[in-house]
Parts: sequence; structure tokens; C-alpha cells
Amino acid sequence: MKQTKIHEYGLAVLLTVAGVACGATQAANGQAKSEPKASQPRSVQSGRDPFRKYEPPRLVIKKGGSLVAVPSIQERIQQYKAQKLSAMNARVAAPKPTTAFLLSEIQVIGISRSPRGYAAIVEAKPIKLAYVIYPGERFYDGQLVAIEDNRLVFRRETVYSDGKRERSVEMKPLRQANAVDAFSAAAAKPAASESAADEPEKKSEKPAPDKP
Repeated sequence: MKQTKIHEYGLAVLLTVAGVACGATQAANGQAKSEPKASQPRSVQSGRDPFRKYEPPRLVIKKGGSLVAVPSIQERIQQYKAQKLSAMNARVAAPKPTTAFLLSEIQVIGISRSPRGYAAIVEAKPIKLAYVIYPGERFYDGQLVAIEDNRLVFRRETVYSDGKRERSVEMKPLRQANAVDAFSAAAAKPAASESAADEPEKKSEKPAPDKP
């Protein structure tokens, strides 16, 4: 009788312990499920359909502006005169006349060395006037960068209507003597030699002075 009660008391204790252990296990599992795993990455919605084929974004090409129209030579000369008068009234250095001419309107007719360094003689073809220029001289659409033995180096500037500016390098060679210049020089040499040959004859025609 006593053994039966002991067995029943022990079985009740075991069932109680098992129930407590089972409840603790279920509570731990529930807490583990409620907390997200730190190592699991979160899904980020990109807004793109994952079942649609990928298409690269289209490049939008902006249309560039057109070239700014260049005023006529008369208008540019009038602008230069107005700038010169304004500079004189303000008592500042006036711009050079070359600022009224395009690079395409000048021709290199000579290169020489001066105390200031190399100098170049250019002719403005629209008005047939020559100017002596040095490196740094400005023109309407560019600037003289360097003077070499037989050519000039310019930096040309192109302006567009949208405000964009493009710079490029332009070379202008020294003008070569053409056939007309060579013929004129060749014709001048015989004329000079003939005049020199006539001088002794003229001297010999003079009568000798009478001896005292």
C-alpha cells in the first residue's frame, strides 16, 4: 500500500516537472520566432518588376546651340571705335585695332626679332592695313599664343548661342613670295645694275678741268 502511494507521488512529480519544462521550451521557441534574425537580409523593393527583362536607361542627348553670327567688318570697326572712345574717357588703355578682325581676315607678311622678343607683321585683308603684333595680342575670335620662325600659333574661340565656348589651336604660316613678287624683284635688280653702270660713263663725259 505504501509502495503504491510512493509510486503515485513520484509519477505526479515527474509529470509536473515535464509540464514545466515543456512550457519553458514553448516560451523560448515563441520568443525566438518573434525576434527577426540579424543575419537575415531585409527585402528591399526596387520598384522594378522582377519578371520583366532588364532595359538600360535611355541616354538623353541635349541639343547644342547654334553658332553665334559674326557681325560684319563695318559693325566690328564701329564697335572698336566705341570701345576706344569709352577707354579714353575712362583714362584706361584702349584696345588694339586687331580686336576688330577675325583670324581668317589676317595674313602673316613678316616675322622679325625685336627687343621685346619675336614680333610679327600681319595685314588685315578687309582694309589692307598692316599691324605689328606680339604674343598675347587679341583678335575678335582668338588670341596670338606664340610666334615661331615661319608661322604664328593662335587660340581660336568659337561661341554658341547656348553660352558654350570651344577653343582650338590654329596655325598661320608666313606668306610665301608669289610669282608677281619674284618677277618684280628680278626686274628691279637689272634696273639697279644698269643705273650703276651708267654712272661711270656720265662721269667720263665731264670735261677735265684745266690745269693751272
